[in-house]
This record gives sequence, structure tokens and C-alpha cells, in this order.
Amino acid sequence: MTVTINGSVADGFGAVADAFARCFTDEGDVGAAAAVYRDGRCVVDIWAGSADAAGTRPWRRDTVVTTFSTTKGVTAVCANLLIERGVLDPGAPVARYWPEFAAQGKAGITVDMVLSHRAGVAAIDATLTLDDLVAWQPVVDALAAQPPQWEPGTAHGYHARTYGWIVGELIRRTTGRRAGTFFAEEIAEPLGLRYWIGLPATIEPDCAELVPAGGPSFLSALDPDSLLYRVMAGPSDIFVNGYDAQWNTRALRAAELPSSNGVGDARSLARLYAACVGEVDGVRVLSETTLDEATRPRTGGLDLVVGVDMCFGLGFMAGPTVFGLGRPRAFGHGGAGGSGAMADRDTGITVAYVMNRLRFDADPRASSIAAAALACA
Repeated sequence: MTVTINGSVADGFGAVADAFARCFTDEGDVGAAAAVYRDGRCVVDIWAGSADAAGTRPWRRDTVVTTFSTTKGVTAVCANLLIERGVLDPGAPVARYWPEFAAQGKAGITVDMVLSHRAGVAAIDATLTLDDLVAWQPVVDALAAQPPQWEPGTAHGYHARTYGWIVGELIRRTTGRRAGTFFAEEIAEPLGLRYWIGLPATIEPDCAELVPAGGPSFLSALDPDSLLYRVMAGPSDIFVNGYDAQWNTRALRAAELPSSNGVGDARSLARLYAACVGEVDGVRVLSETTLDEATRPRTGGLDLVVGVDMCFGLGFMAGPTVFGLGRPRAFGHGGAGGSGAMADRDTGITVAYVMNRLRFDADPRASSIAAAALACA
């Protein structure tokens, strides 16, 4: 199989293009893009393949795609910007900003606990519909009334969806703006990013079709009463089929799910992280002091939800476990299906990879591209 790679690669970064090509020749990619920044300058900006399963739409420079939990890193940037501005206090209880959240034994849950997945509110037991999630208020009301699944602060477990609703409501309560609007106005517009939490209708034609992994959802083999099932399928089994065709609908692209449905390109994600670790065209998003706290690990060891070792700072995956690269000052976030974005503070390298073919196995694509970029530093 041969693949035509479009875009640009700076001298010395050819290994990144080689790793990207192997995602197609060896790993079965359909359409994808990758980007690398070094010290605020774009050194890799490449794309290839098809934006649809049928192969009728080439992946173009302006193609965007849903990035699932890679969105959590973008939302974390928003939260940490508010912490830097003194609008949010990570040590304060969530209820200081959202009084209703104190119900059912949650008065002691802090902003820090939410951002580091230690809040104990990983699942929602209320009966909700997809329309409720899109509407926002019903789901945050359900979260306010939800008792914790474990004693807050005593353990960590991946808040796969509730992270976005809780952090998003904190953004709304403190700024008067939804997370997608805050990100657009405060971060995306100054940096010229093509990334949205809540995709505008005008960008819909540029959106790649997600290609499901195929076969039964891994959730089908789980006990419906297990915490992993309740977190990943819920609320109310809305996502029981995992990452199937429902994510290609206008409704889910347009909704604001700050944990799960950011839509954008690799260039914008790499540029965003570059503006966190340094200046990009005169714009810097987070200070060094803020990054020190944001990337300091708050968790480690076995995650109560997913059952593997995970390490989180304030919303970011942090430390040597990021993409399995062993970099002590790396931070970022991966997404279901294979996407991811990260920064390495020691080298000034930031990397992003997005794609439309979803995989749920030991997927080497994002990590191989990031490893190649770091080797070129």
C-alpha cells in the first residue's frame, strides 16, 4: 500500500512523516492528520487519506474530526486559565461556585478533585435522554443530585463524561459562558484555531466521517451494574454502543460535551499546546507557574473505573505515562479511538494526531508519531 502525504515537514523532522505513513501502511488508517510544533514554530503539518469510509472525500487541509477525550485536555486549558486569573480556586469546594452540587455528601468535593478524577462522581444514575445531554441543564441538575460512587478524595477513577459536565458548569458559573463559548473567545480566536466544543453548522461540511471499529462494543461483555459500564455506557445507556454512527450526527457534533466531542484538526491542537508551553505568534495561554501546578501529578496507580494505572494533574494526563513515552514533564490527553495531543516541557515539542478510523486495541498510532517527534528534537 502506498500513501500520498500532503502538507509540509521541516528539515530534521522526516521521521514524523515516516511514522505517519506507517499509520496507513501498517495500522489501517483511513484518513488522518498530524502536526508538530517546536518552540512555538510549526515544523510538521501533514494529512492523508479519506474523510469518509467510502473513499469519496479526500482528507484536506481544512478537514476536521471529532477527537473524543482529547477534548478533556482542551477543557483543562480553559480551567487552568481561569485558575491563573484567580477566577477558580483549585482548593475550593465546587459548591462555592455551584451551591446545588453540595447535595448528597458532595460538599467537600474540591475543584482539584474534579480535575484530577478524584471526585467520586464518575457515573450518573438518573434517567436521561440524549436530548437532555444536548440541553445541558438536565444533566448538570442530575449531577448536583447524584451521590458519589466512592468517598471523594480517597481514590481516583476516570470521569469519562462527568468531567466535562462538572468542569463545564464551573466555567459557566464563574464566567457566564458555556465552555465552548469561553474556549472560542478566550483561546481559539486569539490563536486562530480550528477547534470547537460545539461545532458550528458552517463547519459541518468540513467534518470527517468517523469509521467505527466494527464488531460488538466492548461494553457488551461487561456487567451492566459495574462501574465501568455505568461510566462508559451512561447515563441511561445512551452510549451503550460505544463509538458508533451516532457520533457522526449533527446533534452530537453541535452539542457541548466538554469531555468528549471537541472537533478540530491536528494543527490546532499542536498549536494550542505550543501556546501553553511558550509563545506562538506573540500569544501565550498559560504561564510557567500555572503549568507547574497543572501538570503536578495528583493521582497514580490503579484507576477504579478503567482498572489500569493512570496519572492526572489538573485535568491533564501528566508525567511518564503520557502516551507511554516516559517523559517526566510531558502532559496532554488522548481520546477514544486513537487521537491525542501532548506537550513535552523539556524539549518544547508539542504533537497532535487525529484520525477517523477508530481503534480500541493496543493502538500505537499517536504514541509512535509523538515518539518520532521527540526523537527529532
